[in-house]
Amino acid sequence: MVSKRKSHGLDSTSAPTKSNATLDHAGSEKCGISRNDTLALCKPIAIRLTFIVSVVGIALWCSGRSEELITFVKQQEVVIKRAQTVPCSKDYDLTLYKGCAPKRCGRVVMDGLVTSKEAEHLVELVESALSYGGSTGGASILDLHSGAMSKGNGFVNIYSYLKKKKLDQIFTDDDFLLYTQIKNRIRQAIATEFGILQENLYLTKPTFFSRMTNATAKTIHDEYWHVHVDKETYGSFFYTSLLYLTNHNIDYTGGRFIFNDADANRTVEPRTGRVSFFTSGSENPHFVEKVTSGTRYAVTVSFTCDKDQAIRDPTSEAFQD
Repeated sequence: MVSKRKSHGLDSTSAPTKSNATLDHAGSEKCGISRNDTLALCKPIAIRLTFIVSVVGIALWCSGRSEELITFVKQQEVVIKRAQTVPCSKDYDLTLYKGCAPKRCGRVVMDGLVTSKEAEHLVELVESALSYGGSTGGASILDLHSGAMSKGNGFVNIYSYLKKKKLDQIFTDDDFLLYTQIKNRIRQAIATEFGILQENLYLTKPTFFSRMTNATAKTIHDEYWHVHVDKETYGSFFYTSLLYLTNHNIDYTGGRFIFNDADANRTVEPRTGRVSFFTSGSENPHFVEKVTSGTRYAVTVSFTCDKDQAIRDPTSEAFQD
């Protein structure tokens, strides 16, 4: 899909990057951002490093699981709702988060929450931003909340970057409004499906756009294909959702979302505008299949029951801060 927005003539090779970029506080300049941005950007991203610590353990845990492949939802299908209930893990505090923590766990796929036109709008948005950066490896992210954006082998704050370069804001109020409206639809669908109170469900970090290609991974942030559990990687997660912005086997090959169940691997084939959501605990281990050609776009929208872990909806004010 080609963006209709104005090209800025910048890509991941347009500026030198530091191959040894780090994400700790002391190394904030290596991350391509100011020290004041470190807590807002580097720390949320650095939490992704905890995933690597558990890779060996997860690999051993998965070694006894089935390799059978079952298609849960095909790309060609249009489903109002397809759901599967799975036994809940013990990862949730049902007392502390009564009325929000899941008493019933599972995964759901819905078509129709987001239109193709809305999905195309979001692709244009992320393409416009990543024209200023993008990973040198196969996975790039854009977080409208913290401003985190992949650039080279590290990250920059897109809002700070634009101001530093004395460039105009590239996001419009309509962009932020659409993003928030879609988030609210997904939040309502999750609350309805799992029988919880919508007002007790909060957006949490990280919530971000992703662009995946078949480029060779350069850093651990490019390795999206490992099996993981969201609540173990990000403790604040209670419910995870994904909005797919492009089509499997049309815009790209590979890139299926796979639940790694004990009896089989169950796949969700992305379709433009399709939303998949699930409880975030160890009842839903999963991974993304490697993209083999083309470009895969999606949005991860994450929810928590912990009000202290809530984040605000993004607005144009972020560019003014």
